[in-house]
Amino acid sequence: MADTLLAGLVKSGEGQAEAILRAPGVWESRGVGNSYLITTPEGDVIVNPGMLHDGERGRELFANVSKAPVRYIVLTQSHANQSDAVELFKTPDTILVAHREWAEGRAYAKRLRQYYGRRGMKLWGTITGTGARREPRDFPPEVLVDDRFAFELGGRRFEVLSTPGGETRDAMVVWLPDDKVAIVGNLFGPIFGHQPNLNTVRGDKPRWALQYIESAKRLRDLGPELLLTGHEAIQGAEAIRKVITRLIDSTQWLHDKTVEGMNAGKDLHTLMREVTPPPELVLGEGHGKASWNVRATWAEYSGWFDYDYTTQLYEVPRSSVSGDLVALAGGASRLAERAQARLAAGEPVEAMHLLEVALEAEPANAEARAVARDTLKALLDRAGGINLSEVMWLRSELAALDQE
Repeated sequence: MADTLLAGLVKSGEGQAEAILRAPGVWESRGVGNSYLITTPEGDVIVNPGMLHDGERGRELFANVSKAPVRYIVLTQSHANQSDAVELFKTPDTILVAHREWAEGRAYAKRLRQYYGRRGMKLWGTITGTGARREPRDFPPEVLVDDRFAFELGGRRFEVLSTPGGETRDAMVVWLPDDKVAIVGNLFGPIFGHQPNLNTVRGDKPRWALQYIESAKRLRDLGPELLLTGHEAIQGAEAIRKVITRLIDSTQWLHDKTVEGMNAGKDLHTLMREVTPPPELVLGEGHGKASWNVRATWAEYSGWFDYDYTTQLYEVPRSSVSGDLVALAGGASRLAERAQARLAAGEPVEAMHLLEVALEAEPANAEARAVARDTLKALLDRAGGINLSEVMWLRSELAALDQE
């Protein structure tokens, strides 16, 4: 299966030999998160130096463009693909600008480094590589932004605006008002115009739908003519406005219908099935999915207890009785037969429910493993190579079956 759109964007910096000129004096180095150099007669500004290995390449590419000192570094997020490579560009004279919540975002990620590292490698390892990487050095920002910070350098005006509805609570955008250029990092996720990912599969602090909407409105009201994201360059004021408006309207609709269903007494899985945007509000699902955002909105308001199963209140998992269920069914092979029938009926998720029980009780059962392999392939085909997290999860589960 070919790589997803997002995987291609993440790897698009491989082999980049020259910085890309996106606007007068605005240069781009591509990577897991794109980095930008803005030149002025009085020195340069770096927006998002990127991950360490990307930053090393970016430093070389930018050095071919400008030998001027880096006067400011602005971080639009605390995530590694925006922030790790500060040490490659910062000098004692460089002013580091970040959101007031940036340090907490970095501390949060470090607190759970091993946990997120394992989960991230399962989804991203084959794309970003699995080799060990050294710990980046963090610096305390000289400027902490609450809502807005403006400065001028070499006759060029910069505004840094808080947009906490992005992928982190400390998200910001850099606005060049004279150029009508907005550098937004992953405010809209890694693919512009696609569903936001309000609570990622890999795990992270959840994003709130209404806060995302307010941040998107703040950017739309600026009227950018060029939008530089963490992975893309989008041109045209009207085109940008239309897409942002659709993002706002679609997210609002999804939020409101989920809340409406909750108030009507519908359960989570019913809402995940039923709350699907109308055609004019359908968005791409390369990173987030509408059904996942229904779940994220539900969790935002409800927390961890769904009011569906008493066992959710206790520390004993379902797997503790999988052996009993398998024994009552006559063995894992019998469950595998039933799963095969479900798969043949076009119900791969139902089949996977049965197989998970079977393999929890008898991990080595050949029949269950064979049907599980076919079921994962069916789910992968149904995914259509669109959503990166879904695709990479299914691929990793297939690989685990083969390795075992």
